[in-house]
Amino acid sequence: MTLSQKQQKFTLMVGLLIEWAYAKGYGLTLGHAWRDTETQWRMVQAGLSKTMNSKHCDRLAVDFNLFAGGAYASKTEDYKPLGDYWKSLDSANRWGGDFKDLKDGNHFEYAG
Repeated sequence: MTLSQKQQKFTLMVGLLIEWAYAKGYGLTLGHAWRDTETQWRMVQAGLSKTMNSKHCDRLAVDFNLFAGGAYASKTEDYKPLGDYWKSLDSANRWGGDFKDLKDGNHFEYAG
């Protein structure tokens, strides 16, 4: 599969995640979607990322801001229902709440 095909598949699944979240009563706004390598380097230097090989740089990851009951929800566990749904869409989907070194509950990526 080409990178463009992966990006298209990822975009479709992000749409499904957004629809699912709203159907369940959540609200979402976008955080990071695409990052250039300079921005990724700054994230690593600040301890906000552990890798220069971020899926954000390939346009295969997105971060969301979650709202539950109208209030901003920032804890990784708040995102767990979304993470579970995301992983159910494709076996190559990864949720940042499952990361071992740096929990990143608002992060959703396609690693296919």
